[in-house]
Amino acid sequence: MKKTLIGLASILILIVITLYITTRPAKTANGTYSPSPLALKLATSSITNFDNTTYENKYTGNKKVLMICTEERNMTMANGKKFSTGNHPVEMLLPVLHLKNAGFDVDVVTPTGKPVAVEMWAMPEDDENVKNIYAEFRNKLEKPGSLADFVTNSLIDSTNYVAIFFPGGHGAMLGLPENKDVSNLVNWSYKKGLFTLAICHGPAALLAASLEVNGDDFIYKGYKIASFPDAVDAQGPMIGYTPGKMPWIYGEKLNKLGVTIINKEADNTVNIDRKLITGASPQAANDFGKLVANELLKEVNR
Repeated sequence: MKKTLIGLASILILIVITLYITTRPAKTANGTYSPSPLALKLATSSITNFDNTTYENKYTGNKKVLMICTEERNMTMANGKKFSTGNHPVEMLLPVLHLKNAGFDVDVVTPTGKPVAVEMWAMPEDDENVKNIYAEFRNKLEKPGSLADFVTNSLIDSTNYVAIFFPGGHGAMLGLPENKDVSNLVNWSYKKGLFTLAICHGPAALLAASLEVNGDDFIYKGYKIASFPDAVDAQGPMIGYTPGKMPWIYGEKLNKLGVTIINKEADNTVNIDRKLITGASPQAANDFGKLVANELLKEVNR
């Protein structure tokens, strides 16, 4: 009996130690934190579900999609620790793959033209489609255009675009929601009748549209979206996905402006409400990309 109890105690100690190790965020060389081994196992994959859809009515014109990415990498959590983030590669590149298959080129900008911050720890290393499009887009990601220059020089008269796109990753919460150029761009896109595309944390950038108006005039008041749920973000520290609680809650802010998030889980939910197309998480990236490609093709082929 005593040996049995000792054995059970040893097992419990081993379990506790294993959980402690696997749920601790990984500290990087510069003092920031990336997700724990357990979080990476649960939330990322070495391959994606990209289905390489062929679009029979492939677009042959010159209208493009403008992808607005973050140039900021570090999110300071509520406890002061810094989370190494950026744009999620799957949420960024799977939609780009579908857009490419459908015949649309994608321009890339960041707020000031600094390189796109990418969550490389989420890169699906065994997915040849993603690796190939990343290699193809690498120069655009490392040397993007400047959103500030675009808004100053090209915004009013531009007819070159059919949509603007905010990819996800927690980095979408950094620098975009409070950026006046993003505000000008989103409001311009809305007034021009362009599609606005956002996945996972990407909808946080839509908050910028409220910078110059009161809540009653928010352009997306009454809209329904798919987006990464606040409740799931709150669980991040439990598994070591984030090194602390979120510094602010973006979904709650959208709710207060009259936006309804339709999904409760970080799942494959996608949604279209008028000309706003949204997706819930990396799991939604393939379906989101297909929905976007098909809706844009309908638009340009009318």
